[in-house]
Amino acid sequence: MQTSRQDLEFEALRATIRERGTVRLILLPVVLALWAAAAIATTTVIALPIGALVPLVVLAGGFEAIYALHLNVERIGRYLQVFHEVEGGWEHVAMTFGQRFPGRGPDALFSGLFLIATALNYLPVALGGTMPELVVAGLLHLLLAVHIGTARQRAARQRLLDHERFTAIRNG
Repeated sequence: MQTSRQDLEFEALRATIRERGTVRLILLPVVLALWAAAAIATTTVIALPIGALVPLVVLAGGFEAIYALHLNVERIGRYLQVFHEVEGGWEHVAMTFGQRFPGRGPDALFSGLFLIATALNYLPVALGGTMPELVVAGLLHLLLAVHIGTARQRAARQRLLDHERFTAIRNG
């Protein structure tokens, strides 16, 4: 039996979702380990509390990578839902579940862990920083914390928005 182009696309995109989901789960401990190593190294080598900005960049980069993977997986899921699935398929049920029972699943962005790490990252500055260091580093840490919070809100709304957009494209 010959497989259609549409079937091949569906299989490839489901595999992409699976692989990116796995990468996201592997990336979290890798990012946290790199952040911890950078935090220890900068605290040991750079006596200045402003050295906490190096591990902050590691946290920010790691969060952005996980955020991008999540957004793209969700977007592919909505594409599959609109262009490949019949009513009642997995993507339809998952979206309906999310709408009916918001906040009932795990945090796909690991935002709680990233917020805790961001707060811990500020400790060397808080314990030994001068007033300018406290302010500058505090603002940068706060900026990352706000970004994590707003990214979580944007990700929560993305499913419905992408579904509406893909539906509009399909109905052209």
